[in-house]
This record gives sequence, C-alpha cells and structure tokens, in this order.
Amino acid sequence: MPLQRRRESELLTIRFLTAEGNKVAVEAEAGACLLDVAQAAGMPLEGTCEGQMACSTCHVIVAPEWFEKLAPASSDEEDMLDLAAGVTRTSRLSCQIELTEALDGIELRIPGISHDMQIG
Repeated sequence: MPLQRRRESELLTIRFLTAEGNKVAVEAEAGACLLDVAQAAGMPLEGTCEGQMACSTCHVIVAPEWFEKLAPASSDEEDMLDLAAGVTRTSRLSCQIELTEALDGIELRIPGISHDMQIG
C-alpha cells in the first residue's frame, strides 16, 4: 500500500515573533526539527554546530504557556543555554525541539542578540 501524503490541514502552525516585532506564522510537519523550520522561514538562527549542542546560535524563547509542553531540556542543552545571550527562563535550543501535534500553534520569540561560542 503506497504511503499517503499528509493533508494540508494536518500541518502544524509555528508562530515566530522576530526581534523587530514582526509576527511570522509558518506550517510544518510533525517530526520536523524546529531549527530547520525556522531557517526555512528566514529566521536569523545560525545553528552553527548543526544541532550538535556545541553552540547556542539557535536559541529561541518559548512563550510561557507553551514551555511546559516541551520535552525537558537535557543537561547538555542547559549547559549551552548558560552561554546564550539574552537567555530567559523559557529559553531553549531550537535544534533540540522536535515538533509534535501537541505543539501545534507554539509561539516563539527570536532573541535580538546571539553569541557564537565557537567564535568567541
């Protein structure tokens, strides 16, 4: 039996608030990496280490009402967030967020500053 494509109505909505205050809504499939979705939408997240948790250039700030719906951050992710510029209580590395149906409508803020620890 051939695989069926997901219907458009089954796509998840991801809402970004840019550092400039612009609201950008994009759609993504469940299972996608948030960093990949953000980059495809033109968000200024570098992801310098390509998801290896060796930098914090994909740092996002999750809206408080969505933060508890995420899987907990690993200790490695928390260590990298300690080095992120503009970190908050609801900060996460977007490379570590796999989109699930429970995250349909999630709201994220793109920090106005970033610091690539690989460069210094």
